[in-house]
Amino acid sequence: MAGYLTLPAGRDLTAETEVRRSRFLAQVTRVGDESGARAVIASRRSAYPDARHHCSAFVLGPDPRTERSNDDGEPSGTAGAPMLQVLRSAGLSDVVAVVTRYFGGTLLGTGGLARAYADAVQAALDGDGQRVRREPVELFDLAVPHAEAGRVEAGLRAAALDRPDLQVLGTSYRDDAVLHLAAGPISARHLPELIAGLTAGAHAAVPTGRDWIDVPV
Repeated sequence: MAGYLTLPAGRDLTAETEVRRSRFLAQVTRVGDESGARAVIASRRSAYPDARHHCSAFVLGPDPRTERSNDDGEPSGTAGAPMLQVLRSAGLSDVVAVVTRYFGGTLLGTGGLARAYADAVQAALDGDGQRVRREPVELFDLAVPHAEAGRVEAGLRAAALDRPDLQVLGTSYRDDAVLHLAAGPISARHLPELIAGLTAGAHAAVPTGRDWIDVPV
């Protein structure tokens, strides 16, 4: 399953644009699922209850992706669809875009509306270029004696500097110290050799499942 681009967790991208005295307030937010996307849309409605329109678009997940758009009272196809196209063109997923419009008294026409809504989302994306890549990983647990845990963890973190898809997620302390690891396909192939080198062949990681992680780009 292929990875995809998204925004860093907890980061909202915002912009305000104006076209013929109509104000367009855009926000693009990372979300984890459709309920999260709809919660963001509801939050924007609550934040600007006097606005005439709160148009939205969101893209979720890897292929096949979930895509939705809503014109919220604007003429059909003049708001949500152009916003969705901007998200597609940026190659982003797990994001929701909401554009709140305050009408300025002048009709923009269907073409003008489509450009205005698309430009508002694009302005928000252009304001911050930081992105992360969401990558599928395998999860592993590595149990080592408490006395060795610090050294082994340091070795794994040092190796991860050259392998962004290798991450130490944390440590649980039981009879042994258990290091929780995530590794992409390439790092997973090299993990047994890496651990053998750090533990003189005395310990091996045990697969525990699959997940997704953020990898800097």
